[in-house]
Amino acid sequence: TSGLVLMSVLLLLAMARLQQLSPSVRQEFQIRSTYNTQSVKRLQAVRGVIYDRDGVPLAFNRLQYEIGVSPNLVSDPARVAQQLGVILNLDEFSILQRISNTNSQWELIARGVSAEVGQAVADEDLLGVVINPMLSRAYPQGTLGSQLIGFIFGDNDNTRGAMGVEASYNEQLAGRSLERTVSTVPIDTPVDVDSQGQRGMDIVLTIDRDIQYWVETELQRAIEQENASGGTIIVMNPRNGEILAMATYPTFDPNNFGAVEDSSLLDTPSISEVYEPGSVMKVMTVAAALDVGAITPEWTYNDTGSITVGSVTTQNWDRNAYGVVDTTGLLVNSLNVGAATVATTMGPEAFYSGLRRFGIGRQTGIDLEGEEGGIMRVPGDTGWSESDLAANSYGQALSVTPLQMITAFSAIANDGLMYQPHLARQYVNGDEIEFVNPTVLGRAISAETASIMTDMLVQVIVQGDSAAAIPGYTIAGKTGTAEFPSPLGYEEGSNSTIASFIGFFPADDPQVVVLVKLDRPNGYWGSQTAAPVFRTVAQRLILLLG
Repeated sequence: TSGLVLMSVLLLLAMARLQQLSPSVRQEFQIRSTYNTQSVKRLQAVRGVIYDRDGVPLAFNRLQYEIGVSPNLVSDPARVAQQLGVILNLDEFSILQRISNTNSQWELIARGVSAEVGQAVADEDLLGVVINPMLSRAYPQGTLGSQLIGFIFGDNDNTRGAMGVEASYNEQLAGRSLERTVSTVPIDTPVDVDSQGQRGMDIVLTIDRDIQYWVETELQRAIEQENASGGTIIVMNPRNGEILAMATYPTFDPNNFGAVEDSSLLDTPSISEVYEPGSVMKVMTVAAALDVGAITPEWTYNDTGSITVGSVTTQNWDRNAYGVVDTTGLLVNSLNVGAATVATTMGPEAFYSGLRRFGIGRQTGIDLEGEEGGIMRVPGDTGWSESDLAANSYGQALSVTPLQMITAFSAIANDGLMYQPHLARQYVNGDEIEFVNPTVLGRAISAETASIMTDMLVQVIVQGDSAAAIPGYTIAGKTGTAEFPSPLGYEEGSNSTIASFIGFFPADDPQVVVLVKLDRPNGYWGSQTAAPVFRTVAQRLILLLG
């Protein structure tokens, strides 16, 4: 807090210094004051700072200046144009044209001028040249977290958030602007806090800058190695819904958002991009069935390699039959036939009620704009058929966002209780600090069912997805592989899948849940591509979290 006060004081002192006018200029204003007009000036509040959870600035205000002239006050236009051209590195003739426009009371010469350059202009004491302070938004971490932090746009008197936290918390960050009647010709008056409007709140995020950095670094490496078209990694605390990292790639630099040519980069895929999750959905299917007693951990079925539900026949991923399989074996071997058998055993009403309790088909309510709710047709909806019951059980013919999927999975890591994911951790308004209380979305399954599922998901890693395993740590998780839909069904061949992995650790006391999603990687299966990325991220998290 003391640092913020010091920053504000320094800003105000700098503004006051550069707004001071020399005696000669002041005398000229006094002579001309008889024909000065007045106008209403909107005094923009200082926008609040965005910090990571440890106080590292992610977005703050940088003091800059705009340089203008009052042509009627310039006694030597050629000299003023020449000196401004040198200091501002601008075309002297262009400046002279503006200065020569004596019908104008004010001509803008340059905006976004640094404090050093602004001071150099002030030191010249040029009659008729006015230096006004302005605050510009700066993002010191560059591309880091750009799609969740966002950026602002608009002129100096009317800026607003365009995406991410800057948009969803625009009202709190922006503060309250004031209007004041001022002279159109600058007067040497002191600058005070009230004249700058009511300062916006600072917001401390749940994001950990170091975790965000390593997650983004690993995601970019994996995408380039796999020649994937994009991807997402989310790290979440299942105990309270805090998002520790949310990375997508490719990304952009909010300091230069105007240079973005691909408008899709200005979306937040973690919350707005829907996809078919594939086999990760088998976890929700089995958990929901266990919770209502449709099956037990000891339940078995005879896997013949295929099952027909409605008019569609489902086969296992490898087209093989597995014989007598228990509940754990269904997950370890990721059997489509087993998931479809479980769903039909439950029936549509119990099955879809179970998925709804996990939040499938609805928004999580995260504090970001633009969240999609996914698509899950249920009996009675246009287009639903009995075959959807089977397809939905193993993650096809429905869609989710990455955030929905990790939120659902977090319920298993948190004794069945599902928290709303959120990015804001604290609101700081002067000396007042307001902590954000976690919000419970609901109970997806019982604590007993969550414990059973955790044990099964540990076996998935031990017996199946060993690429995600870390020696000395118990990992619980599941891979997912889904094809991209096409007009004739699904795409086939290389670079045609969405590979994912979701896991949490340590399994006996989960601290984090991690989702990895790669779009169109060279490797077909999630176990080949996403699981190794999870392991690398988890190893780094173990070091960072201690």
